[in-house]
Amino acid sequence: MIRFYTLWGLFLSTENASLSPEIQQHAKNILRRPQYFRNYERLKCVIPVLMPKSLLSALFFIYPLHFVVAQEDWKLRDEKEGIKIYMRSVAGSDIKALKVSFSIQATMSQMAAVILDVATTDQWVYSTRSCTLLKQISPQEVVYHSEINVPWPASNRDFIARIRVTQDPVTRIMTVESFNEPSYVPEKDGVVRVPHADGKWTIKPAAPSQLHVEYMLHIDPGGAIPAWLINLFATKGPFESFRNMREHIRKPAYQRVHIPFVAD
Repeated sequence: MIRFYTLWGLFLSTENASLSPEIQQHAKNILRRPQYFRNYERLKCVIPVLMPKSLLSALFFIYPLHFVVAQEDWKLRDEKEGIKIYMRSVAGSDIKALKVSFSIQATMSQMAAVILDVATTDQWVYSTRSCTLLKQISPQEVVYHSEINVPWPASNRDFIARIRVTQDPVTRIMTVESFNEPSYVPEKDGVVRVPHADGKWTIKPAAPSQLHVEYMLHIDPGGAIPAWLINLFATKGPFESFRNMREHIRKPAYQRVHIPFVAD
C-alpha cells in the first residue's frame, strides 16, 4: 500500500507544471523502476476516480492537422444526437486517433466565420479557459493561443495554432488545416504546453444550408497522463463541443455573414 501511494504521489509530481523540470524528470525516472511498474495495474484502477474524466475529454478537442493512422477500420465509440465518434490506432503511438462525423444547419460562410472567430472559441469549445488572437496573417489564416481548463491535480494545458481555411472551387468542399506552433510564444508557469496535435476538418455541402462535417485528430496532451486513460475518456469533449457549435452558429452575429473567399 505504501508503494501505491508513493506511485500516485510520483504521478502527481510528473503532472504538476508548477514544479521545476528537474523535479518532474526525477519523478519520471523513479517511475521507470521495476518496483513501481509492478504497481501500475493498481494505479490504473484508481486514476479514473482521483482524476476527473473532464481532463481527458477536454484535451481531445484542441485543433487539427495532418496525421498518418494505422491501416485499420475506424470503430464507432459513441453516437448521440447525430454526432458519431470513431477511434482507431495510430502508428507509433499508444494514443488513438479520433474522428467525429455530424451534420449541421449552416452555410459554408457561417462555418468559416465561427472557426476563424477565435475570440469566441471559449463559448463553444469544451473546457476552454481563454482563446486569444495572436496574428491575423490573412482573411483566411490566423495564429491564436488557447488555454484549456484541467481539473486538479493536473495542470492546465495550452497550445498555439495557425489555422488556414481553403475551399475547392469545383466541389465547394472546405478544408480547415492547423499547424502546431508550440514555440510561437513562451510557455506559461504552471501550464503544460501541448507538444503534438494532428488532424483536419473536412466540410461538405449536403443540402441547402446543411453541411456534413468530418473532424479528425490525434493529440498528445503532454505530461504524464497514461495513454489508456486518454483513450478511455476521449469522446466527451468533441461531443460537447460540436453540440455547442450547433447552438453557437445560430447566434445573430453569424446569420447574415458572407465570407468573400467562400462560395456558399
